Parts: sequence; C-alpha cells; structure tokens
Amino acid sequence: MHAWCDIAKQFLRDDGGVTSIEYALIGSLIAVTILSAVATLGNSVGNLYQRIASKVAAALG
Repeated sequence: MHAWCDIAKQFLRDDGGVTSIEYALIGSLIAVTILSAVATLGNSVGNLYQRIASKVAAALG
C-alpha cells in the first residue's frame, strides 16, 4: 500500500505535461495570429491588384 501512495504522490508532483501544454497553447496562439495577419494582408493585396487591373483596362481601351 505504501508503494501506491509513493507513486500517487510522484504523479501529482510531476509537472512535465504542464510545460508541453503551455508550449502547445503558445504555438496555437502564434498560428492564429499569423493566419489572421495573412488573411488581412491577402484581402488588401487582392484589392490593390483589382484597382491596378481596372486602371490598366481603362488606359488600354
């Protein structure tokens, strides 16, 4: 019975899993930030290309 108590105490003191969870949360936060920045930038660049294309089309004909 004493061995099981020692194993349980050691399990409760182990914080190795907490560190990996923290790294996963930080990584997912970075990924969400990058995706939102790319989506915003993609819309801006798309609008810029569309404006340029319409001005070129108006200049050509």
